[in-house]
Amino acid sequence: MISKLSLVLFALSTIQVTAFPRLNFNDVKELTKIAKKSGQYPHLAKRQELKRQTAFDPTTQKVSTAGEYAWVAPGAGDQRGPCPGLNALANHGYIPHSGVTDIPTVVSAVNTAFGMGIDLGTFLAVFGTTFDGDPFSLDPGYSIGGPATSEDVLGGSGLLETPLGLSGSHNNFEADTSPTRGDLYVVENDYLLQVDQFQQFYDAVPENMASLTLPAPEQYAALFPFRQARFNNSIATNPYFFFPQFAGVFVSPAGYIFPLRMMANNSAEYPSGYLDKASFMSFFGITGESGSFEYNAGWERIPNNFYRRPLSDPYTISDFILDILSYGLQDPRLLSIGGNTGTTNSFTGLDIANLTNGVFNGATLAQGNNLQCFIFQLVQSEAPTLVTGLYENVTAALQPLVESISGNLAGLGCPQLEAVNADLYDVYPGYAKAKGV
Repeated sequence: MISKLSLVLFALSTIQVTAFPRLNFNDVKELTKIAKKSGQYPHLAKRQELKRQTAFDPTTQKVSTAGEYAWVAPGAGDQRGPCPGLNALANHGYIPHSGVTDIPTVVSAVNTAFGMGIDLGTFLAVFGTTFDGDPFSLDPGYSIGGPATSEDVLGGSGLLETPLGLSGSHNNFEADTSPTRGDLYVVENDYLLQVDQFQQFYDAVPENMASLTLPAPEQYAALFPFRQARFNNSIATNPYFFFPQFAGVFVSPAGYIFPLRMMANNSAEYPSGYLDKASFMSFFGITGESGSFEYNAGWERIPNNFYRRPLSDPYTISDFILDILSYGLQDPRLLSIGGNTGTTNSFTGLDIANLTNGVFNGATLAQGNNLQCFIFQLVQSEAPTLVTGLYENVTAALQPLVESISGNLAGLGCPQLEAVNADLYDVYPGYAKAKGV
């Protein structure tokens, strides 16, 4: 089993050397300066889009939805979960229709269908496998929905309990303040779309192409009030709201970012992408008319005639960090760890300096490499505690994650985080509930 794990690590390290772009955080420094001068994200969006010099290629960018990739509804026992993009990939056969996938398959699929960078796709897949799947399987991977039942994919030796899949990953991979899913302790599930929230999301995305010079980036910029409203809603309605460093600060923004960055249709007219309302509905399994939408759970679909972003300009970790920062600079709570303390409207942010023994502080997270360093180093420091009880051999289980983190931080000159004061989380009952204590 360890030899198989070594093969996975070798494959990851090979990808790291040959295909992972190095993160250019001079862009982050420049973004921060521009933000302080303008205070307006559209300027930042245009700044980010200047690097895009690739021409639209209808042949290489067309995503197939026919033949072996024709849409097929999920059947009994097939797993579908909180991520509409992964659900769509399973329905079209880019990952197994069962919804239980391995790391190389899902990384290839998100790259092929959405233009996600190999670096971002690999890290998300490794993290999902470590915390919600089976790193000891012959094909290490995870379920995109609930606990997997496929005996030949998940169930390797070394597991102490059945992997819960992404639908059971609250405050671990999935988080509160989702644009389309409800908070777990408010609606009692965190993987089914809430139609009223989708309606708000739908209404928040501008559709007037004539006024947009960079449609998808400007559509994302226009979502900030909706993002902030969802955050405020969790504070006002969820006494157990908790916003952790990875599921909150890093993954939670993906629900707002990915539809505009990777579900937007690229074309000769709009090479930076444009998300039309019909495609938006298709990707989220929505039918009907605005005001009376119907949700078909698990029936997410890639629209016909969909053209992904070019692979010469994939959506990388550095792009993701820029988009996270663009909102965080407008509302610093979105870069903080914190939550309600047992009652609604009691949101309290942690003092990051206390949490990290002064290595990082909240005032400097948006500067230089600090946000990237902070998130990944905190994950690495806390991971052994978080997976205790999941594996017989914690060190072996965490090895792929540690390798991925080390590769992504190489050359960034991060301040060295030696320890985390995790006891500071005890003030948040949502943290304890997610850990089952």
